[in-house]
Amino acid sequence: MNLAQFRFLLLSLIFLMTFFFSEAMAQSDKLPPFRIIQPNGKVFKAEYLPFEKPIVIIYFSPDCEDCLEFMDSFFKKIYDFNEASIVMITFMPIEYLTKFSMKYGIKGRGNIYLGTEGSSYFVRDYFKMDGIPFVALYDKDGNVKSTYCKSIPLNDLIASLKKM
Repeated sequence: MNLAQFRFLLLSLIFLMTFFFSEAMAQSDKLPPFRIIQPNGKVFKAEYLPFEKPIVIIYFSPDCEDCLEFMDSFFKKIYDFNEASIVMITFMPIEYLTKFSMKYGIKGRGNIYLGTEGSSYFVRDYFKMDGIPFVALYDKDGNVKSTYCKSIPLNDLIASLKKM
């Protein structure tokens, strides 16, 4: 591949990424079309979610103290989220997810989808996050109902979820 071909390929790739990024941002009130890698190495996409129930997206880092404090509280009330699909997304490597999954007993919970977006930061950028943990609540039609960043009132989140 010569330099001209490489430049053309690079510019084409930048154009496509800009197009897809702007399309996703244009629908920020809708569920982001995310793609994550699960601890088992399989890809999970937003379109695989069951859309007959509410969706909770949690963006976190398994080595963030505030995130772990939230997760401790969240998992104490996990049964309040049985009627929702829960998507837990991080940017950290899969190795961190395996430990996190074991700590909170996520494996075997059919309504929790755990994965990493790696260094794409698509979800982080989609929500224009300025901190973590971050939570977004969606109705069964994929419309955002509420978002929370850093300080997440768990009881308010549960109450909103039960109203759906």
